[in-house]
Amino acid sequence: MKRRSLFLNTSATLGFVFLYAPIIALIVYSFNASKLVTVWGGWSLKWYVSLFNNDQIIDAALLSVKIAFISATAAVVLGTMAGFALSRLGPFRGKMIFSGWVTAPLVMPEVITGLSLLLLFVAMEGMFGWPSGRGASTIIIAHVTFCMAYVAVIVQARLSSMDESLEEAAMDLGAKPLHLFFLVTLPLISPAIISGWLLAFTLSLDDLVIASFVSGPGNSTLPMVIFSKVRLGVSPEVNALATLMILIVAIGVGLGMWQLRRQEKLLAQPEN
Repeated sequence: MKRRSLFLNTSATLGFVFLYAPIIALIVYSFNASKLVTVWGGWSLKWYVSLFNNDQIIDAALLSVKIAFISATAAVVLGTMAGFALSRLGPFRGKMIFSGWVTAPLVMPEVITGLSLLLLFVAMEGMFGWPSGRGASTIIIAHVTFCMAYVAVIVQARLSSMDESLEEAAMDLGAKPLHLFFLVTLPLISPAIISGWLLAFTLSLDDLVIASFVSGPGNSTLPMVIFSKVRLGVSPEVNALATLMILIVAIGVGLGMWQLRRQEKLLAQPEN
């Protein structure tokens, strides 16, 4: 038993070191005074100051957040509708094909998805005159296309595991289908919808391959700008930007855990 415990502890320690040692090194070198990333020149905040004065990175970050927010919101609406249709409408003609269409972006290589969307936009522009060129709108459409698949799978799984007797009780009490969905079903699946939105937001914010195919001049997202800078050598500004993103994610995770523990304590308190 002791030998097994030692093996598990060692494996867990090595796993955490493998995962987080590069992140810690990145954070430390974001405070490096030297312009050379691999040479330590003392502590300094000048790269953070330089980052906030870099209009290219700031504009790309704002554009990425805007695209991710719109894409995640649209993907949640469409993905929830698709997941509800697959889980609640029962057998219908073309259900297998529809299910395959919904889940296809999950297994489709991003290069194929980006290239096919690019060809689609070019054909649509030639036939209808829209979209006129490639830009933020085409990136949003492309991101919604593959993000809604993740939302649909999450919502469908939540609906499949949900107790349908609650909906049946509401219908017995006279609830109409629209009221049933917004007052009973939607609150019950809200954790899945929130999880799907966060996942879609992260995927959109992190996407590089698809955005590279469907973006145009002057519409570079943050991953595209970072990738272009890294190809010419890692800049300390990139380390500073990555450190700020890690800080934001850590704060979000911390607030989520605090809220979860707070709810658990409230539920554990005896009722008066």
